[in-house]
Amino acid sequence: MTALTPTPTPIDLFSAAVHVGPDGGVTAGERRMTEGRPGSWQLAAFHAATDAEVHADHWEMHPAADELVCVLSGEVRFFLRPQAPDEPQEPVTLTSGTAVVVPRGRWHRMEIDGPVRLLSLSPREGTRLEPVAAAPSDEG
Repeated sequence: MTALTPTPTPIDLFSAAVHVGPDGGVTAGERRMTEGRPGSWQLAAFHAATDAEVHADHWEMHPAADELVCVLSGEVRFFLRPQAPDEPQEPVTLTSGTAVVVPRGRWHRMEIDGPVRLLSLSPREGTRLEPVAAAPSDEG
């Protein structure tokens, strides 16, 4: 007797997330911005039309692993926080179909001028946010 294969169910990545567990299991579930399941990664897509929707006024950092940020449509100015007080914030421009890998523990942020669609893959466990104005210029 042949086992039945379940019919695949579409997952709307703009309203849910895909979680990849440490055992390789993949499940759809709730999107988490700063906390995740221990040892798991989150894949999610985002619509954004304003800087506020990409928290441009905050630095973000993922201590558990690198993060992959992909631009599906639109244009993003991507910043890594300077490592020394006298270093400028120099943006890298990302356009449709480009991506950037953010090193583990590196503070980063984005700015946009119009609508974008983004895709990110990262562990959310331990993610930290810090206001830009209050952020010291170090990797801490």
